[in-house]
Amino acid sequence: MDTLETIKQQIADNKVILYMKGSPNAPQCGFSMRTAQAVMACGQRFAYVDVLANPDIRATLPQYANWPTFPQLWVNGELVGGCDIVTEMHEKGELKPLIEQAAGTAEEQSGQ
Repeated sequence: MDTLETIKQQIADNKVILYMKGSPNAPQCGFSMRTAQAVMACGQRFAYVDVLANPDIRATLPQYANWPTFPQLWVNGELVGGCDIVTEMHEKGELKPLIEQAAGTAEEQSGQ
């Protein structure tokens, strides 16, 4: 599977996915750290991809997303945005309902 297909599959298979530098518990840049903290504060499980460990994804995703930087948060197959947008949504109380709705959709689909 080529890199673009891998990205499309990851986004399709995960209702909430964060492309970041490092991992949520060991971020490798401040922007990824702030974004991961905002998403974790929502209290729902989410997938992540460490773009530092996946250079092909790091090189390909910005063109696919038409978004040049990382981190990138995707919810229900749509790009939400990067650090500034995600942290602003979290501060305004807009991120948690979005992620809860997506997680609820995932639970309904898996029969939980």
